[in-house]
Amino acid sequence: MQIDMSSRVALITGGSKGLGFATAERFIRSGAQVAVIARDSVQLASAVERLNALAPGQAAGFTCDVTQADQIESTFAAVQARFDKVDILLNNAGEHAHGEFETLTDAQWQHDLDLKLFPVIRFSRLALPGMKQRRWGRILNSINVFAKAPRANTAPTCVSRAATMALTKALAGECAPYNVLINALAIGIIESDQFHRSYVNSGSDQSYDQYVQAKAISLGIPLQRAGKPREFADLACFLASEAGSFITGSVINVDGGMCPVV
Repeated sequence: MQIDMSSRVALITGGSKGLGFATAERFIRSGAQVAVIARDSVQLASAVERLNALAPGQAAGFTCDVTQADQIESTFAAVQARFDKVDILLNNAGEHAHGEFETLTDAQWQHDLDLKLFPVIRFSRLALPGMKQRRWGRILNSINVFAKAPRANTAPTCVSRAATMALTKALAGECAPYNVLINALAIGIIESDQFHRSYVNSGSDQSYDQYVQAKAISLGIPLQRAGKPREFADLACFLASEAGSFITGSVINVDGGMCPVV
């Protein structure tokens, strides 16, 4: 499907690698301008350089620690100054955190909420007035299938992502009259830097491909493989475009059939 996003500006948190970068690349290839948000300035500069090699001047990077409310406000203001508007917001920051419940400290719980829930709240609150005024907007929230179907030892991620899922539905109802559509993409196992680190740290004597397949099978993924970042990006691009103009308040699994909940 050919998607034209040439008049749109997207803001992507966690955009310098993995799902965020793949989506930024997909948006750029579809004609959008992209504000890439990341904490690591070196990775960010590399990502923006690669994106601008595809379409010169269409991407700009903004260093931001999304756990800090003041940095979110100043970063959003800088994006507005550079691009004049934000049409599409992809909330994608945060890595999977897990542990046995009794071992999790208050500090770990607070950090997970500060990293995964509050940035969604804060960036959405900043983006919505302009979207509503223009009567066009898209907010996409990247969550985990454990938000729908928690497993043992998946806290705190399952809790922070479940809260984001509830927020997605609540905001979708509020914003629908303004043609602002809000959806979530619930991922299972997607190949990423974090996933590759888990392979390295496992000390497995398997090849990486063998490790990925074995992990997918052990987690009960019917497709018996991990997802690719581009598969997430393709769906995000569809939902952010006019092609997805009758979809809001939905949580769509991108998990190869892993989640037992539809």
